[in-house]
Amino acid sequence: MKQKQAEIEFAALDSCKFTKETPMARTDFRTALQGTNEIEITVTGRTSGRSLSYPVWFVLEGDKLSLLPVKGADTDWYKNLRKTPTIRLTARGKTFTANARFLTDEAQLDKVLEKFRDKYGRNVKSYYPKLDVAVEVPLE
Repeated sequence: MKQKQAEIEFAALDSCKFTKETPMARTDFRTALQGTNEIEITVTGRTSGRSLSYPVWFVLEGDKLSLLPVKGADTDWYKNLRKTPTIRLTARGKTFTANARFLTDEAQLDKVLEKFRDKYGRNVKSYYPKLDVAVEVPLE
């Protein structure tokens, strides 16, 4: 009985993809972020299950990368990420995969918006008319 259960568990694991980022991969990715304003994110389609990629602006503070969906919670890539929170980030040919965190607290959103203003200019809010959510990706 135990052997049969173990076989079932391993069979289930066969369909899963596991990625482990090494410290070197994190360092390479962080270096690739320097001096760039745009990265590519790849998420899993919530209905299609396909990998979908989008160019986005970002801000980096410490070990956290923050993203603002242009249409807030109505943005397709955000809806996809809500269903499957694994996100792949690509900058200058370097990639990093992590699980996204979702921010909805107004004080947190204000902090993210302020970081975007510092990087992209004071009128950045005009590019993000619906500021009800943000995405945080830990780079550690």
